[in-house]
This record gives sequence, C-alpha cells and structure tokens, in this order.
Amino acid sequence: MPWEKGEVMSALKWLCQSTAVVISVALVAGCSNPTSPGVQPEITNVTDNFQYQVTKIQNYTHEATHIWQNTGARANVNQATAVTGGSATLVLLDSEGAVVYSRSLAENGTFISAVGVPGSWTIRVTYSAASATVNFRVQKAT
Repeated sequence: MPWEKGEVMSALKWLCQSTAVVISVALVAGCSNPTSPGVQPEITNVTDNFQYQVTKIQNYTHEATHIWQNTGARANVNQATAVTGGSATLVLLDSEGAVVYSRSLAENGTFISAVGVPGSWTIRVTYSAASATVNFRVQKAT
C-alpha cells in the first residue's frame, strides 16, 4: 500500500514527537535525584560558629563545601545526626588545606579537631545514597 507524501510526513512528525517525549521521560527518570531539588539545608555561618541542619533527605548523593572563618587552631564539633541509609561524612580542612577532622556523621557526640592553621577553613559534607536527618555544629575550640 503506497503512502501519500502527506501521510508519510505526518507519520514522521508523530514518530519524532513520540521519540522526543520518550527520551525526555527517560532522561528525567534516569538522572533525577528525587530529593535534590528539595534539599535546602539551614546554615548559620559566622566567624567561629558554623551550624548545619537538613531534615529527611532520602537516597541523596552530593558533596557540598562551605568556607568558614576560624580564629582558633582547633574546632569543637558536635554531631547529632540520624543516618538510616547510605553514608554521610563531615571533613574539616584548615586554611592550608590540611585535613584536621574527618568522621562519619552517623557517629554522634562532641569531638575536637586536630590542630590546624587559623583562617578560612573548609567544611565538606559528603552524602552517598544517604537517607538521613543531619545536624552538626562546628565552633572555635576555646
């Protein structure tokens, strides 16, 4: 059965539109992280005091860094986190980039960093398929 030119063009147009829809749906389904658009941590970042809280993340993979001013050589870290899946890690680097603290956020308690160089410290929070409610505070050690 021969097709008329208009019928072929209509069929090709329909095929292209359908393919575009299928590809778009596949990309969204394959690349989306269901919690990343809604993850909005509450952060207080002032000299010698950094606080971070985020609730009910699920299967979240991400790494975030924050610059924090520490006028001291050490930091007190208080972790009060509930990790129910995956992992979440907190790392502190001093102003020269040396790691002075690294611990799973699943470990709760108050800890102290190693001695570092005062100034602009980096706070790195790394999530790997994490389901958690995260709460920690980093303060200049006195």
